[in-house]
Amino acid sequence: MDHSPLNNNYQIILASQSPRRQQLLKELGLNFTIEVREVDEVYPMHLQHEEIPVYLAQLKAKAFENNISGNQLVITADTIVWLNNRVLGKPSGFDEAFNMLRALSGNTHTVYTGVCLKSIAKETTFWAKTDVHFKTLSDEEITFYLNTHKPYDKAGAYGIQEWIGYIGIEHIEGSYFNVMGLPVQKLYEQLKRF
Repeated sequence: MDHSPLNNNYQIILASQSPRRQQLLKELGLNFTIEVREVDEVYPMHLQHEEIPVYLAQLKAKAFENNISGNQLVITADTIVWLNNRVLGKPSGFDEAFNMLRALSGNTHTVYTGVCLKSIAKETTFWAKTDVHFKTLSDEEITFYLNTHKPYDKAGAYGIQEWIGYIGIEHIEGSYFNVMGLPVQKLYEQLKRF
């Protein structure tokens, strides 16, 4: 593959275990390594919608603060599902996932992703939002999806790129890739500027 038009001289570190984020960054044509630091993902309760993932992305970046060398650039991200003024995080198991999908069924929710870019010299954050409209899902459809895909590592208990996305999502407004966990178009523009 030829070099990406993103001709930056940074050694990029993606601080994420998400296979989706890793795949999306790879598709941008970037070389990067993966390094994850354990962070207690707790945020102040007064934060709302995009403030939450931006705060958490910054928190994840802060874990690298004293370990960034000259030409390294750390990318951190956090994605939340926002429905009826509350966050749907990663479900603890089948029952919670089932209840989440039932709540999303027939409704529109918003996916927010916060991203932080951090080098030794500077830090920048940005966010993206996407509105996602689900059709009304039957209990059978929800159960089938949970049993076949086990989406317990995903905010809101679903992956837009999986079966439930094929059959359940009527339309979205905003970035599709943001729902996957990384708003790559915005990231590309921010990296060009960085």
